[in-house]
Amino acid sequence: MAGTVAAAALAAAGCSAAKADGGGGIAVPAAYVQVPSSGNQTVGYLDIRNNGAADQLVSVSTSVGGTVQLRAPLRSGASPVVFRTVADIPVAADAMTQLVPNSFHLLITGAGPMQDGKDIRLTLRFAHAGTITILALVTNPESGGSSYFLN
Repeated sequence: MAGTVAAAALAAAGCSAAKADGGGGIAVPAAYVQVPSSGNQTVGYLDIRNNGAADQLVSVSTSVGGTVQLRAPLRSGASPVVFRTVADIPVAADAMTQLVPNSFHLLITGAGPMQDGKDIRLTLRFAHAGTITILALVTNPESGGSSYFLN
């Protein structure tokens, strides 16, 4: 449910959907990145709509530099959630894949400055659908931005 609320909130905030170059039926209707905290590390969340065959997200880069790791829970249903870096994130056929705080997400380190309320570009590379460049809203949960993920 949090992902649905997030998608609606991001759509209202002006994030637009973009489609993959390869014509694979991939679209990203919503994306956001948190303002980096101490240690120059942050996270990114997005919704990936796949109207085609199953695919995998294999890499991401940002317009502000840095390194992006694809992250997944070490064990499903474990508490507390422990994450690991993975080579790809599965994107199911004819479904929505949500990158959210307690599941798959992006870990961004060493990126340049990001401002709350501004957009950065994320370039997503899929195994079959090709590349897609999207806008991700930079938000600050401490000032109330993106609180829909924290409820």
